[in-house]
Amino acid sequence: MSPSPPYHGPAVRRAVPLLALGALLASSLALAAPPAQAAETLLSQGRPATASSQEGDGYAPSAAVDGNLTGTRWASRWSDPQWFQVDLGQRSDLSRVVLTWEGAYGRSYQIQASDDGTDWRTLKTVTGGDGGTDELAVTGSGRYVRMLGTERSGGYGYSLWEFQVYGSTDGTPPATGAVEVTGSQGNWQLTVGGQPYTVKGLTWGPAIADAPKYLPDVKSMGVNTIRTWGTDGGTKPLLDSAAANGLKVVNGFWLQPGGGPGSGGCVNYVTDTTYRNTMLTEFTKWVEAYRNHPATLMWNVGNESVLGLQNCYSGAELEAQRNAYTGFVNDVAKKIHSIDPDHPVTSTDAWTGAWPYYRRNAPDLDLYSMNSYGDICGVREDWEQGGYTKPYLITEGGPAGEWEVPDDANGVPDEPTDVQKAEGYTKAWNCVTGHRGVALGATLFHYGTEHDFGGIWFNLLPDGLRRLSYYAVKRAYTATAGNDNTPPVVSALAVSPASSAPAGGEFTVRADVRDPDGDPITYKIFLSGNYANGDKRLVEASWRSTGNGTFAVRAPEKLGVWKVYLQAEDGRGNAGIETKSVKVVAPPVTGTNVALNKPTTASSFQPSYGDCPCEPAKATDGRADTRWASDWSDPQWIQVDLGSATPVRKLQLVWDPAYAKSYEVHISDNGTAWRTVHSTTTGNGDIDTIDVAATARYVRLHLTARGTGWGYSLHEFGIYG
Repeated sequence: MSPSPPYHGPAVRRAVPLLALGALLASSLALAAPPAQAAETLLSQGRPATASSQEGDGYAPSAAVDGNLTGTRWASRWSDPQWFQVDLGQRSDLSRVVLTWEGAYGRSYQIQASDDGTDWRTLKTVTGGDGGTDELAVTGSGRYVRMLGTERSGGYGYSLWEFQVYGSTDGTPPATGAVEVTGSQGNWQLTVGGQPYTVKGLTWGPAIADAPKYLPDVKSMGVNTIRTWGTDGGTKPLLDSAAANGLKVVNGFWLQPGGGPGSGGCVNYVTDTTYRNTMLTEFTKWVEAYRNHPATLMWNVGNESVLGLQNCYSGAELEAQRNAYTGFVNDVAKKIHSIDPDHPVTSTDAWTGAWPYYRRNAPDLDLYSMNSYGDICGVREDWEQGGYTKPYLITEGGPAGEWEVPDDANGVPDEPTDVQKAEGYTKAWNCVTGHRGVALGATLFHYGTEHDFGGIWFNLLPDGLRRLSYYAVKRAYTATAGNDNTPPVVSALAVSPASSAPAGGEFTVRADVRDPDGDPITYKIFLSGNYANGDKRLVEASWRSTGNGTFAVRAPEKLGVWKVYLQAEDGRGNAGIETKSVKVVAPPVTGTNVALNKPTTASSFQPSYGDCPCEPAKATDGRADTRWASDWSDPQWIQVDLGSATPVRKLQLVWDPAYAKSYEVHISDNGTAWRTVHSTTTGNGDIDTIDVAATARYVRLHLTARGTGWGYSLHEFGIYG
């Protein structure tokens, strides 16, 4: 459906950390109500129900609205507070709520109603409850009705055989059009069907086919909105599933170069009328298709392209392209408004410096949107200093990203801890809600399940495991996650030796790991070669526990800086994951490298390719960041003149990814007559350490079969006497 979501962006991006306490309960309206009228209807039976928790698979929220008064029930976890809510499907006039308690009942609780599942009004407060059946007359209206339990009757949780809501409705469907930005300068709000709507959202990562699996969980977090980056013919099942769960969607449209500097595609917005017309036609088609869909909240044209154009142009041409791009965004906005007057249009960037271009060239946008992580509060500052006259939405935000954290001792970005990431989301939401009347909400980054380098940095549930950040978002949006069973907390993670782990040898990982709920912990350890070889996957390491939170981990054979991840799981679907870098170096070899800076020749070398010229001498210069590289053919050779007959005890070959599968080691006294002292046909690259007991002046590698389609490449050809 859409382009893959970006995991990180440029250093100039404004950043956002985490969430705060979401909209708290609205003012109490505990009113004495008249008796239920004869025309009242049971509105709740069979409707979608959610809860703050459930005791187990057999006690789902749906069991309390299935009409079975004695056979099925919902039961919560054994803590306070807890809540149970039902979506009536549309705004209804409410007359009566009947709670049929199992033995574990609520001593103190509130009955609340909401139009959007976010902002709640208290209709009835109960204290001193004694279980059994509570029949409560209420006055008020709403689409959502919930029981917020604040005090249990005993040591168990809350348990309802049935939760019945009675009232009446005029039969009209819930408001799905008429999404508007209303109000005046500095006092704006988003409304849906005339009702206030604060975006409490997440960016969407799973496959559309998995939407029915994950969206109920998204809803349970207090989320009311998801954001996508692309909209096309495959979008409808996601919209349908969102609507079924009472969620709205920010429908994205992708434009090149999306995702900031370094992202794909460079378009000439000044001259390329074909691209502009094609995109306008494409976007128009999907606006017409989905303008009346009940899940549609707004349209979002482009993602980080004003900033991203600096990857394509510079100087005066860059300025012209940015003006042309934002002018085209305005053309799209006008076209969308002509087709769909009931949904706003916005455009996302990752740089508040884009806003002057939008102000100048895109007056038809209803609001601006910003991706911002570590410096989220700076968005408000820039808005105020810029004197802007439109509100904004945060369309990505989360912990400080790779591009905005300091480097660690190994020269790679120092990833925040789980605790710091969770705090980042809280801070982000506080910054958003703190800019009242201007910031209309946020879709925080990222409801994704990838268990890779970017997934560990940003995803709330990599591999389906809930992180501290997951609960921080839930707490921000519902103010109830503090009583959930939460992940183990990993702290004081340390790696030793952090900057000199021998390739193929062991290094030590230490950490303090504690589970706040006392759950037993199991461990996994992973490695990522993102900084060593560009592979963002996480591969399980070979490791062993040495006790007291200490682990011996086998280092990769590939040199460079790696990330090591300690993953602590509690068996309840939660995980704490911390990571540090480790620099893998060649294993030390005793003795003297007699080849260092000695005359080195080869059958060929690459004069210009990537980091080349890669002359033979670069294999004997003692540096791991230089290399010799041959032509892309077989056979090849490289040899060192030691200057005189020299005892040779050991060779260490540090391969670049272009390695030799088959080769021989030859020695000679005169550079003409050679004898073989080692051979292999099973080379696998990385580092080869070879024992040689001989005396010679010349040492040569005779390379006969490449391990890749490239040539042969050696960072170091070490010869030790």
